[in-house]
Amino acid sequence: MRYSMKTHPLEEQNVWEKEVLDRREFLKRQLCGAAFLAVATTGIRLPDALSAADIPDLAVCKGLPGAATRAAVDLLGGMQAFVKSGNKVVIKPNMSFDGGPETATNTHPAVIRELVAMCREAGASRVRVLDHPFRQVKLAGIELAQEACKAFGEDIVHALYDRDLYRSAAIPGGVSLRQTHVMVDVLDADVLIAAPVAKTHNSTGVSLSMKGMMGLIHDREVMHRDHELDPAIVDLCTLLRPGLVVVDATRVLSTGGPRGPGKVIQMDTIIASRDTVAADAKTVQMCEWYGRRFEPRQIRHIQLAHERGLGRMDVENLTAKAREI
Repeated sequence: MRYSMKTHPLEEQNVWEKEVLDRREFLKRQLCGAAFLAVATTGIRLPDALSAADIPDLAVCKGLPGAATRAAVDLLGGMQAFVKSGNKVVIKPNMSFDGGPETATNTHPAVIRELVAMCREAGASRVRVLDHPFRQVKLAGIELAQEACKAFGEDIVHALYDRDLYRSAAIPGGVSLRQTHVMVDVLDADVLIAAPVAKTHNSTGVSLSMKGMMGLIHDREVMHRDHELDPAIVDLCTLLRPGLVVVDATRVLSTGGPRGPGKVIQMDTIIASRDTVAADAKTVQMCEWYGRRFEPRQIRHIQLAHERGLGRMDVENLTAKAREI
């Protein structure tokens, strides 16, 4: 396996671990523990969880990858708002390329690890991190994710190639793409979480959560060969609709996507939403692409998804909360 970094790509996660366990976080945990003890022993009621009015449409957090991921999900009500005890969860990051976090071609492993940790904390009975890479070879994206998640067990991160691991699925809401073969684990999951890295794409302009759903089907080539790609992506997203989207914009591949190399812009940002269209639209609006700025409506599959009611691209009319960690 090749790394272009002088140090191992996961070494920077140690910085995050140190941050999480610094004095301020230690005190916060101590206070939370004391509050829990007070409830258990005296019956004192703590304030209720965030009300619906407190939860924004979009959460934007800046900081180290893992900490910013947790903060963004917390702004949306915490992982328990998405994952219930006993749920089977599939997390779909980008893991299809042979590059470390510095290339911005794969989702940062610390983002993946934090999502798995939160799902486990919420009581998920099974968590799978899945992708269908282009080539059946060893890839840094897969291996780094496996290393990041190994504390949770060996049966977490998988690259799925075998056709037997996919099942035919109709797409009732499809206009052009009406059927495909989807990973069985995805079809059987209670919760789907999209965790794409923010990057450009030579066919669709950008590759974010909606484009990333193509990594959950067996035959992507048919979408390029037999259909217009952008409308076909929207068709697929009528079937595969994540309940939570967490966009890794800690590093943005602003040219040369999806496989790079290209210009990488460090933004140290996580963007999260229940709305896949809104998450992608906000990412487009916030980031630089090909040396310039774009509006969400200029990305065709975002525009089409908005028009078909899959979500909202008018992010200026949505509520957003920001936090710096």
